[in-house]
Amino acid sequence: MFQAETATNQIVRILGIDPAVRNTGYAILEGDHTSAKALDYGVISIPQRIKQSGALEAICNGVRNLIEKWKPDEVAIEGIIYVQSHRTAISMGAARAAPLIAAASFGLKVYEYSPKKVKKAIVGKGTADKNQVAFMIRALLGLDETPPSDAADAMAIALAHLQASDPRRAALLDRREV
Repeated sequence: MFQAETATNQIVRILGIDPAVRNTGYAILEGDHTSAKALDYGVISIPQRIKQSGALEAICNGVRNLIEKWKPDEVAIEGIIYVQSHRTAISMGAARAAPLIAAASFGLKVYEYSPKKVKKAIVGKGTADKNQVAFMIRALLGLDETPPSDAADAMAIALAHLQASDPRRAALLDRREV
């Protein structure tokens, strides 16, 4: 367990979510804006043969199971990104809705972060690719292995959320409760 540096640093448990219909990344981090450790991470993978409605139900149930097991204090999720296809935008919105519903059913606060701001906070540049994010997450959290890219993205979102608990960084990350 981490020791808080000052009375204002509070250790929290965060569920980070990188939503997608087929591969939703998740991460459970614990810490504050000065340090963090990974408790669990992975990907909720849904086979292509399962229809979108079934995939969304599976994501919602998977996130509910994570919440029941780890009892996070808050949830951090990737915000909507600009896409050129309406179909893709609708699919991404649906993928985001499943974990939002799961979190709401437990009364958890949910915060969203722009993918570019998360990448900037973790890697140092908002245009970092998935491999760079995964490499930095491994280094920053002292992991023995490089996590799958969707899980690494979820870890980055959770870590950015912990960093945003520092009032000096909150504005830079554009922290927004949803």
